[in-house]
Amino acid sequence: MTGIWQSYFNGLLVTGGLIMAIGAQNAFVLAQSLRREHHMAVALLCIVCDIVLVSAGVFGLAALLTQSPTLHEIARWGGVAFLLWYGAQALRRAMRPQALLQGEGTRRSRRAVLATTLAVTLLNPHVYLDTVLLIGSLGAQQPTPGAYALGAACASTVWFLALALGGAWLAPWLARPLTWRLLDIGVACMMFFIAAQLIRGL
Repeated sequence: MTGIWQSYFNGLLVTGGLIMAIGAQNAFVLAQSLRREHHMAVALLCIVCDIVLVSAGVFGLAALLTQSPTLHEIARWGGVAFLLWYGAQALRRAMRPQALLQGEGTRRSRRAVLATTLAVTLLNPHVYLDTVLLIGSLGAQQPTPGAYALGAACASTVWFLALALGGAWLAPWLARPLTWRLLDIGVACMMFFIAAQLIRGL
């Protein structure tokens, strides 16, 4: 049972830390929420995309890593290096915090908005690096990869629903550099904690 909860919280923390970074997808979801323009459909589509990509990474890479101890070690130390680098980047951002800005625009059809959502989500190469490669490779090394994937799915669901449902309320906070400074410090702590677990060999 301990392994299941450890895997679940690792998935929750890693995905939460990655997904909260300022980016085009978060800005787009928040903008749709502020305009009340198909914002729930946008959030749900982002959640589905994340779950599919993370699951493909976790279970696809899990099969490969269990067959090759060498690949497993490469993935483990590659994950450690990335987590340490990402944590350092978060601390660097905390020194010069930004704000998440929302855009303006005319109201569009649901189809146009969802097409834009897919473009913002799937045409960004960092999405595949984060979800399939990084989150997937870390999840494949967990005691219970399925619990890790569930934790990742929960983090994605909570974040995008929070942006969609609470966009108008969250906007003043997300527009403050101090908010992102605190978030980045928290993200750095998460990344260093998971890296330490990987170094200990899980």
